[in-house]
Amino acid sequence: MGAAMNPLNVSELPSRRKGRWQLILILMMVIGPMALATFMYKLQFWVPDSRSYHGEMIGNGQTRADIGVQSDEDRWQLLVTAPTACAADCQQLVYLARQLQISLGRDASRARHALASAQPVSAEYEAKLKVEYPQLQRYPLDLTTFTKDAAAPGDAQLWIVDPHGNLVLRYDAKVKGKDLLNDLRLLLKLSNIG
Repeated sequence: MGAAMNPLNVSELPSRRKGRWQLILILMMVIGPMALATFMYKLQFWVPDSRSYHGEMIGNGQTRADIGVQSDEDRWQLLVTAPTACAADCQQLVYLARQLQISLGRDASRARHALASAQPVSAEYEAKLKVEYPQLQRYPLDLTTFTKDAAAPGDAQLWIVDPHGNLVLRYDAKVKGKDLLNDLRLLLKLSNIG
């Protein structure tokens, strides 16, 4: 009667054990990095203090419309906002935006430069813009919306805006052109849009 029962084959035990260990290793390889990354984020260990960009990252999903600029531009945009009169700082940023677009070389067609101002510019600067900045896009800046936004300070700023209209980086008038160009080139290199 003992012969009628199927006794466990001794040779199957090592292969079952081996299969279980393989399954455990595969699961650890898949779940382990995700668990480690979650713990690193939650506990803030091994998180680098340095960053590779020079502006202020806008990572909260804000768009141009959230700072009072209505545009349907579908390329990367170097947007200068002027909540007050477009004075020396604003004019410097408009000049920098144009120079950056030119400096992109073969990628220049992927970006545009623009000015959104709450007040009309002076007649003298208007004439200069028509002659020296023929491709500059112009938009009205809704000051009520702009001042509601905590990320938008009261002075002239240059924003990098992605082709979907999302704000990516913000710079003040003290930014170095080379730093901004490096940031923009990196964004264009990493992006498949625009």
